[in-house]
Amino acid sequence: MTSQETFREVLPKRGLVFQESSSQMVLCKPKLLPLKSFTLQKLEKMQREASEKAKDQLRDEAQALEQASNSTPTHAPETMTFD
Repeated sequence: MTSQETFREVLPKRGLVFQESSSQMVLCKPKLLPLKSFTLQKLEKMQREASEKAKDQLRDEAQALEQASNSTPTHAPETMTFD
């Protein structure tokens, strides 16, 4: 065979044609998973809001008690004299 001779492709008329291929690994883009789930974030937010509301209520009650104790008495003080 000389270098000028070319090979002709021959396809069989009967039977199967096989082609060997090696599978290669395909690298996919990594998926980032959240550290906290959406539900957990919602629960934490609800908990923060509830604790802030409770603190506000306690502060309001303390202010109301303080105002009540600092207010002027509604009756005149009794005085006793010993003559």
